[in-house]
Amino acid sequence: MSALGVAVVDARVLDLFAGSGALGLECLSRGAREVVLVERARGALRALRANVAELGAEDRVEVVVGDAHAYAQGLEIGAFDVALADPPYGEGHADRLLRRFQRTPFAAELWVEHRTDEPLPDIPGLRTRRYGDTSISIVEAPE
Repeated sequence: MSALGVAVVDARVLDLFAGSGALGLECLSRGAREVVLVERARGALRALRANVAELGAEDRVEVVVGDAHAYAQGLEIGAFDVALADPPYGEGHADRLLRRFQRTPFAAELWVEHRTDEPLPDIPGLRTRRYGDTSISIVEAPE
């Protein structure tokens, strides 16, 4: 989160594969204007909704129940300022999401967490930060 810095201040943030909502809700605590959390797993949704309620953030958070890829596919260019994704590892989600972003850059920047050895598409400007077995790949929308 510290790597995002001021990018989240007053931003509209998308958290795909939101799980408990930790990434998106952390952005909210760091000054994001609005956060959309996309998750489909029932157990994760219970935790996510409880966390949103605990923070009293219902007025600044939208919870979308559904598939993250389907949601991203429906987005227009520039729909969000920052998009974050922490999909399940080893299932090709990072590659698929990065390819979707390359076709339709739905945020100013996309941050995807993935296993370090996961193959990714060759996208101009793709940067990867490695943290042992985990990496975060970042790509900005073309200007």
